[in-house]
Amino acid sequence: MGIFIPGKRATHRRFAYEPRFYDPEREEKLKRRIRIKSKVQRRGPAKSVFLLALVMLAAWIYLTL
Repeated sequence: MGIFIPGKRATHRRFAYEPRFYDPEREEKLKRRIRIKSKVQRRGPAKSVFLLALVMLAAWIYLTL
């Protein structure tokens, strides 16, 4: 244990880490590409309803023949 000294406060050490292989331009391109992909892959509820109706129609046609 250390000696208690009134008036002196313990301070946190500063963390100054700089990555060796960080390229901000490449990182921004990657983020932009991920953002675009996520928008393309997103399906709206109308498309799901249309797909369900199409499957039900195909099943009805198959069962009536």
